[in-house]
Amino acid sequence: MALLLTSCNSKTETASPTYKDLTEAVYASGNVFPKNEYKVVANADGYLQQQSVNEGDVVKGNQLLFTLESLSQDARAEAAANIYRQAEANYADNSPILAELEAALRSVRTKLENDSVNYFRYKALYDQNATAKADLERVELAYRTSKNDLAARQKALARTKSQLYVDLQNTRSNFRVNAREGDNYRIRSIESARVYEVYKKVGELVRKGEAIALLGNPNEVYLQLAVDETDFSKLKEGQEVLIKMDAYGEKVFKAKVTKIYPKLNKVDQSFRVDADFVGESPSAYYGLTVEANIVISKNPKALTIPKAYMVGKDSVWIEEGKEKKKIKVQKGAENFELVEVKGGLTDKSVLVKE
Repeated sequence: MALLLTSCNSKTETASPTYKDLTEAVYASGNVFPKNEYKVVANADGYLQQQSVNEGDVVKGNQLLFTLESLSQDARAEAAANIYRQAEANYADNSPILAELEAALRSVRTKLENDSVNYFRYKALYDQNATAKADLERVELAYRTSKNDLAARQKALARTKSQLYVDLQNTRSNFRVNAREGDNYRIRSIESARVYEVYKKVGELVRKGEAIALLGNPNEVYLQLAVDETDFSKLKEGQEVLIKMDAYGEKVFKAKVTKIYPKLNKVDQSFRVDADFVGESPSAYYGLTVEANIVISKNPKALTIPKAYMVGKDSVWIEEGKEKKKIKVQKGAENFELVEVKGGLTDKSVLVKE
């Protein structure tokens, strides 16, 4: 606070109000966190088979981080792939199923051509009374049977092609579903990030929905501060924040308030306030502890008195002549050491301690 606030010597028994630069600030404590922080979680149950990253690594978006093992899923995926490959072979141009049907169709077509020739030859002979009606009916029956057989086999070929196509589409969909389910066992990053913590070790069981690692933006950090409820009403977005961190010694960083959360934390009776660094920011280390002063107001020429001379909330003792009397003053801004006096005293007044 000595960096932020004006101090005065309160050890003297008497003092007079003086004009000083007065900065009013609200104290806050908190931590530094990376922006876009997120946890990668498992979308399926499985044992952690492979860990591709470690704490501190910077990863790209959609990069493989962890692989889970699941024998049942692997078996389902392999079966789906085999069925899909078989369906592709069954519907391909060199499909053995279609080749067999097409060969039978060609045979029936050839037979129909022969039966057709016989029928029309016998019909011509019958028209010339050169053959018996029974012979004509026999070859006509053979011709009509071949014709019907050809139509039936053509329909069977078309029906089989249609069914094989449907089977191909179904097996492709099933294969893709199993492939997507397989992706549940391969944990990837959402976006570029740094790995801050890994919660699981290789060989451990991971349940669906369980976090495996903590990641965050490797280039941008922000402040998450806690402000006492008694000071909450003084806050507003855009206020300047001055920060010190043990990790950086006496170095002071600057930030500004970006968000004020309206919900009271009943555990420590504080409100959460977020702030973004302005200018230089610390390295993106997760959870650095900070102490901060949120600047409420700045008065370059304020009539101030040492806080030690205040009696209660709004009174001081002054000396007039040889008498000592207690008077009320109108307070303005204040910090840990000084109080601004807006009324009741002048710079000629003499303050005395009680």
